[in-house]
Amino acid sequence: MKSMPVEERPYEKCLEKGAESLSDAELLSVILRTGSRGESALELSRKVLALNGEKSGLLGIYHLSVADLMKVRGLGKVKAIQLKCIAELSRRISRRRFSEGVSFQDPVKVAEYYMEEMRHLEQEQLILVMLNSKGRLIKDLVLSKGTVRGSLISPREIFIEAIRNQAVSILLVHNHPSGIPDPSEEDIQLTERVRRAGNLLGIELLDHIIIGDCQAVSMREQGTWPGAGQE
Repeated sequence: MKSMPVEERPYEKCLEKGAESLSDAELLSVILRTGSRGESALELSRKVLALNGEKSGLLGIYHLSVADLMKVRGLGKVKAIQLKCIAELSRRISRRRFSEGVSFQDPVKVAEYYMEEMRHLEQEQLILVMLNSKGRLIKDLVLSKGTVRGSLISPREIFIEAIRNQAVSILLVHNHPSGIPDPSEEDIQLTERVRRAGNLLGIELLDHIIIGDCQAVSMREQGTWPGAGQE
């Protein structure tokens, strides 16, 4: 990048105008520091941002594995790991800021909170969301990856985590890789088992939200809330 005008070099541009003035590629080039033979860090960064096709850009990095990133010439294991860590750090900062203003008793807000993280997943993933007495997030935890089957998920494990984290109420959130969030019979059965166990323990299951592609279903609001009012 020495051939670039000084004012266009990412380091100098950051010092003069602030990090917010840098493009996505320029920000990545500062992290990567060096390119490969015959290619600058900035050019390498542009290749990384274009690597994931329709999910290109910074969001695309989050959905790429270390092995995927290493397919870019000049991007070794260390740099690939650095990029994955930066993507994860950015995700956590964003979620932490967003969670402070989210009411997790509002299914629309909950769906918005998890939508971008979950709608691109190619396998089912179930998340346990634990809330305090004010309905604010204490912690969320991935319970299952690959399949969400009630027979494979134990309410005992769910409520051990809820009690350990002093949760007053919980939510279940999972995705349908098909993009269609209609509850399956197994979703309904799992919800009923967890709801009944929670009632016995005094930890309410507020909802089971299913994430599709830019759409979501609240099982409580949809009416597929099994056995409600019947104990």
